[in-house]
Amino acid sequence: MTMLLELKNVCSGYGAIEALKGINIHIEKGEIVTLIGANGAGKSTTLRSITGLVPPSTGEILYEGRILNEVPTHRITAMGISMVPEGRAIFANLTVSENLEMGAYLRTDKAENEKDLDRVFSLFPRLKERRKQAGGTLSGGEQQMLAIGRALMARPRLLLLDEPSLGLAPLLVHSIFEAVDTINREGTSILLVEQNANAALKHSHRAYVLETGTIIMEGLSAELIADPRVKEAYLGE
Repeated sequence: MTMLLELKNVCSGYGAIEALKGINIHIEKGEIVTLIGANGAGKSTTLRSITGLVPPSTGEILYEGRILNEVPTHRITAMGISMVPEGRAIFANLTVSENLEMGAYLRTDKAENEKDLDRVFSLFPRLKERRKQAGGTLSGGEQQMLAIGRALMARPRLLLLDEPSLGLAPLLVHSIFEAVDTINREGTSILLVEQNANAALKHSHRAYVLETGTIIMEGLSAELIADPRVKEAYLGE
């Protein structure tokens, strides 16, 4: 496998608060890798550091061998990394179609954009039915589909998902994770941050467990889901 993303001894934070304390993570092409941990463990900060929103204070973030530390967020998006933020952050006053178009704002080839729009609509048929509706009128699950669809319109090679199942009914959680599996099968690598550790481990290849900014465990998802410590701390067993 080929290395896609690598975090080497990354420390990152907000002012005097150090949220990440020298973490090492890697993602190979074709993988779904998940970060699990309690609230405040540093999961979202990891994604924000990768996208340049919270640049690391020390350490290196490499994407396809290139150091991202000083690269601005819009350039990182153009390089092939898209993030679906926690809380979705869709444009409530824009229609579904307009929200999706915003995801393709860096691209100029209309024919290719149309292909990707078809791909999003085949992945989430409900969005096609509601394409003229304002984003703010959609249900929580539909807004999550829209946020993922908008990120896919940038045609990322690496998709960062921050809490995609948050606040969703179990049936919709299942649909979202099915879509995640499909996106991955079609060739997009995924870094998944998820409170629902059970679902995250079932739908990923490898996992890291974060605790107060430090990685305390890592390994194959199938191994971690069977680990008594993970079961007790994160799976409620």
